[in-house]
Amino acid sequence: MRALPVGDGALLVEVASDEEAQALHAELVRRRAAGLLTVHEIVPAARTVLLDGLDDAERLARELSASEVPGAPPRGRRVVDIPVRYDGPDLSEVAARWGVPEDEVAGIHAGTEFRVAFCGFAPGFGYLTGLPARYDVPRRATPRTSVPAGSVGLAGSYTGVYPRSSPGGWQLIGTTDIVLWDHARVPAALLSPGTRVRFVPVAGPAGPAGPAGVAAPAGVAAPAGTP
Repeated sequence: MRALPVGDGALLVEVASDEEAQALHAELVRRRAAGLLTVHEIVPAARTVLLDGLDDAERLARELSASEVPGAPPRGRRVVDIPVRYDGPDLSEVAARWGVPEDEVAGIHAGTEFRVAFCGFAPGFGYLTGLPARYDVPRRATPRTSVPAGSVGLAGSYTGVYPRSSPGGWQLIGTTDIVLWDHARVPAALLSPGTRVRFVPVAGPAGPAGPAGVAAPAGVAAPAGTP
């Protein structure tokens, strides 16, 4: 690990992989909850974790720089089910890259339990990990100028759901009506780092999240509501 000062009372900790970033983030959150770390914000990214509002940034930088990256984080208790129609415009291309029929893409994707590694790009957008490396796919050579809200996409090792319409270059394999970001909800974001996510295939409307932030099971109506 390498801990770099970022202004007053802040550190940017660099690690070698997104797995290490997730493990470090989980450990720092655990320390804060246990009263062992005073910090305002802990923000993970692909290979870094930002800590802001530290009481003694220099001391923590020395400690982290002399430490090993912690082991894999424990599985989070919170699970969000996202109903999805596997009807994306890039489904056939993804199937060809994976070397499977189109219907197997849905089975592989829905059969994987994902974890939110970090959030970014747009409010409510989570970068989800979980698929084996053999299913990595590149971004589109030419990004779309407009990707509809609710589009489920793949890029590199990540899965993501577009919370709003925006340009984007991810490979789109499905759609959902779930609400990823809602100012009237507390918290506004449905997904947060460490959350476990499961995609549930549905044939009809993929309804939005209920009040608790967990989607209704398949077949049960839910209440209305450039990466």
